[in-house]
Order: sequence, then structure tokens, then C-alpha cells
Amino acid sequence: MHRLTFGLVVSFLIASPLFAADWFQFRGPEGDGHADASKLPTEWSKAKNVTWRKELPGNGWSSPVVANGKIYITTAVPGDSTGDYSLRVVCLAAISGEILWNKEIFQEDGKTAPGIHTKNSHASPTALVDGGQVFVHFGHMGTACLNAHDGSLVWANQTLKYTPIHGNGGSPVLAGNRLIFTIDGVEKQVVVGLDRKTGDVVWQTPRNSGAKKTFSFCTPLVITVAGQEQVIAPGSDVVMSLDPKTGTEIWRVRYSGYSVVPKPVYGNGLVYLSTGYDSPVLYAIRPDGKGDVTDTHVAWTAKKGAPQNPCPLVIGDAVYIISDGGILTCLDAKTGKERWNERIGGGYSASPLYANGLIYLLAEDGTGTVVKPGSSFEAVAKNRMNERALASYGVDGDALLLRTEKALYRIEKR
Repeated sequence: MHRLTFGLVVSFLIASPLFAADWFQFRGPEGDGHADASKLPTEWSKAKNVTWRKELPGNGWSSPVVANGKIYITTAVPGDSTGDYSLRVVCLAAISGEILWNKEIFQEDGKTAPGIHTKNSHASPTALVDGGQVFVHFGHMGTACLNAHDGSLVWANQTLKYTPIHGNGGSPVLAGNRLIFTIDGVEKQVVVGLDRKTGDVVWQTPRNSGAKKTFSFCTPLVITVAGQEQVIAPGSDVVMSLDPKTGTEIWRVRYSGYSVVPKPVYGNGLVYLSTGYDSPVLYAIRPDGKGDVTDTHVAWTAKKGAPQNPCPLVIGDAVYIISDGGILTCLDAKTGKERWNERIGGGYSASPLYANGLIYLLAEDGTGTVVKPGSSFEAVAKNRMNERALASYGVDGDALLLRTEKALYRIEKR
């Protein structure tokens, strides 16, 4: 699971000659997988274009985020007793890979800890950095805000208890003064808005979907339509649009799907999302409706090649999707008509990245494939790291950040 991410556009000034926006949340500045980088490498290996490799304590599948020259990841360090974990945030210097601080946020007791999926971890939601603070989310274990400089605790909220299935995955997003995330567990399925300054619960909006399989792991998307902010929050059998200030529901679309992971994306006036297991369908939805708009605002759907875990990627008038089984498909973004598909090979959980005018893919065996978007398939490079990789890429200036099962890599032209 990844969370794998986030839609609020926030800019940071960074202390370097690079003028690219920091990669401060899941899937980047706008939460859509687009990086403002022009010189990312297209070729790498353990011996080529690696500036540093840093072994990480514990394990986790949260994606790396960067702000002001510092990288933040979450991890779960096993304790002395079976199933016990120290849930932590690790801060590294982006240039050197040096660990600057490593702070415990919560402790998970193995006697009461729920089981996780083999492709999940106890630290899968990605951190978010804004205004000198780091927001981290460990699902049913709680949410916290830290000082980005030294990791000191600003607040922690552990009041939202629920029973997850397969662990936790969805990452938080910011919309104004609200930190927003989804809860899709056994007995509770809600979207939550916290006060970013205090961590207090401001609103909880129930899904009321009637889903039989209630568990999902999706990261919300924040967009603005006709001057109104919306939080797009997919879950089992339903996607909801909410007012981020109040949690009031604006619209919803019903579908059939559970264990929903892919974060939606927005472009060409449409919200694109995948409906999860067992048979995913890609939906394109016009977000200007009110109430239940299932029958009126679904522009198109596409089933072939739809992902269960990786997020969609919108580039101009095209939508690119990589299936979990390694098939890359290009669709017309306005009609859903297939332009081409190509078997890349491998299994996929990480979401695609767009930078340098190229698409960067990351397979679960650590193979990074680079392709050129366009009217036909064009391969650029294939790079093998031979380490398990489920987290999505991070970007720092013109460097790729690649998290594997054991380590974090900084990859750039050398």
C-alpha cells in the first residue's frame, strides 16, 4: 500500500540555486505526480548516478517527501516483543543522506496490533510538510504534528480509534486550516478534518455507502471548482466530494469496488479515479454537480488496464495508467478511448512520475522504467536495482529519491 498521498498547491522557497518546488507531500506539490525538474537522470544502477544510499531503521512504505533541504520518512522499528513497533519519523539531510533526527511518535503493542497485508507496513501513509511543520499519520494509531527543524512534538491525536483491515495506507492532505484523511475500517467509514494548529477533530463525515467490504486506503484530493474548494475522497463503493471547511457533502458517485488505494487526479475538467478491487474501473467524473450524480456526471469509464494500487497520471489530453500487472495504457483524457497499451513487465504498487517530459515507473522488484509519453509507446531506459520497492518516487531538485525495503537512494546525474 502506498499511499499511498493530496491536491493543495503550496510553494516553498528552498535554500539552493534550484527553483523547483519542494516535494512536500505524496505525489508532489500538486499531488498529481508532476515534478518541476528538467534534468532527472534516465539511467541509473547501484553503481551509476547514485549520490548516496542510506540504510533506514525499521521498515515502512511511506514515500519520501522533501522541504527546505530535508527529507522526511516514517518507519516502524520492531521492539523486543513480537509484534511491538516503535512508530517513528526520520529526517535526513537531502544532500548528504545524513540522519539529522529520528523521533518516536507512537508505540504499537503487538498484543493488540491488527494484522497487515504482505504488501503493507506499519508505516505506509506519507508525511506532509508545510509551514515549518511535519504532519504524520499512522492510521488507527493516531496522527501528529512535529516541528520540521528538530522533530519536537507540536500535537498528537489518538482519539479516532477504529479497526483496520490489512493495516493503514491513506495519507493526509491539507486544505487551508484542515488536515484531512480517510478512515475506512471495520466499524467506521468516515472522512475526517482536523484543526491543523491543535489536532482537534473539527468534523467527521460518514460515507453511508452501504458497502459490504468497507476497508479502503485512499488519499484524498483537494481541487477548486468554480471558486469552491472540494475534497475528493474515494472509499468502498463511493467517492464523495466534501467542503473542506465543514465536511458538508457536495456530491457523490456510486460504484462497485473496495480496498480502494489509488489517489485521484484532476485535469481537463474531470476527476479521474480507480475503483479498487476486485475488478477496477477507471472513472472520469465532472465535479460540478450536487447530490448523487452517478447517473449524470460520469463522463466515461474504462476497465481495461485499470490499476488497483498505482495512481493515474494526467499529461495534457492523455491519461496514463499502469496496471498492477505491468501494462501501461494511454487513454484519451476527454473520451476514455484507448490510444495504446504496452506490457512493461513486473508487478506495480508505486505510482508513476512525470518529469523531464518523461514518465518514470517503478516496479516492485526495484526496476525503474522510463518511457516517453505520446501518440505511441516509446521506451527510453530500464534500470534494475534488485531491491523490493513499493513506495513512490520522491524528487529533490534534479534528483530522484528512491525508497527500497532497506534503504533510501539519491539518484542524479554525476
